[in-house]
Amino acid sequence: MSTLSFDEARHRWLAVGSTTPTERVSVFEADGRVLADDVVAPFPLPPFDYSAMDGYAVQTSTVPASLELPVEGTSAAGGALPAFRAGTACRIFTGAPLPDGADGVVMQEHVQASPDGKLVRLHEVPTPGQNVRRRGEDLAEGAVAVARGLRLRPGTLALAAALEHASLVCHRRPVVPVLSSGDELRGPGAPPRPGSVIESNGLFIAAAGRRAGAIVHLAPFVRDDLEATTLAATRALRSSDLVITVGGVSVGDRDLVRAALEAAGVEVLFHRIAIKPGRPLLAGVHPAGAAVLGLPGTPASASLTFLLFGVPMLRKLGGERAVLPPTRSVAVAGRAKSAEGRTDFLRGALASETGGASIFRIAPNQASGAVTSFAAAEALAIVPPGRIAVQDGDVLDVIRIDDIA
Repeated sequence: MSTLSFDEARHRWLAVGSTTPTERVSVFEADGRVLADDVVAPFPLPPFDYSAMDGYAVQTSTVPASLELPVEGTSAAGGALPAFRAGTACRIFTGAPLPDGADGVVMQEHVQASPDGKLVRLHEVPTPGQNVRRRGEDLAEGAVAVARGLRLRPGTLALAAALEHASLVCHRRPVVPVLSSGDELRGPGAPPRPGSVIESNGLFIAAAGRRAGAIVHLAPFVRDDLEATTLAATRALRSSDLVITVGGVSVGDRDLVRAALEAAGVEVLFHRIAIKPGRPLLAGVHPAGAAVLGLPGTPASASLTFLLFGVPMLRKLGGERAVLPPTRSVAVAGRAKSAEGRTDFLRGALASETGGASIFRIAPNQASGAVTSFAAAEALAIVPPGRIAVQDGDVLDVIRIDDIA
């Protein structure tokens, strides 16, 4: 199986996997879920003309030259709408409906009221629509208020609730087990033993996966044994949307994950891709429908490949319209060698230069085994496969990590 370019590998990968089924979710539980049906406005917003200020509602065409008007009636939010007579002023409060016949509001700071409040003198000639929010100004009846395929957030949830949606049809969260393999692994806080390594890749994957809307489970560590790895993979493939393995995908004697996945019925799509770090990435699909992503075991490689391949797949499975993060061109500060023939992803931080332009500062440690590299990284700079080095001032496409997960 030949080595694929980054773009071709990602294209093949995102062609597999099916969007999760839908379910109805309370608006109070829907934050972070992906909307499966458009939210359509059943009525206009605002539903009626209302005052944007405390003041006095008037019919502007009947205001006398003296700017003096008698005060008749009061309109308050939640109260009955008072009758209105041309040539008068109606006391009105913010959010209250505009009386029929009135077409403008003079704010109370621009009015002098008599001591008994029965007469007002305006300080200005009012104009139609002054300090009035019109019916349907925000949203017309029948308009799409929140489009399907969007991840819900506080603002869109509040809008849906304002349109009388107590529940929403959303995609089910993708279910993702994570299998980390290796005899050397132990969890943080577990008793140390000679040659052991504290496993942290799974924690990165779980946190990033949950931010992408998934339900992530960390499975027990899998020892370097083909039968044990096959059994763990078989179990993980049941009732899962995406299975993530970590480690054991290279070509060493103890790299057993590919053989175990194939024994469990997984069809391998590709096993090597031309990127740095993360070359020995494995992707596959199971006949029952689960997608499978085998990540390298080194920390930076595992984190990077999960962000570039795992998170977009989770967004696709979860029903999101936009699965790939945006890029922008940014000047680079620093120097780095690159692997010719491979797409290189440099970790670094974003800063602002004098004048407000952004700059990408290359992190000094780009080693694939560095746990520290993603702790401080804010962005990834993409070095195309034809480049062998990056110099100060070069302009590269950059992805903000917060735009991925």
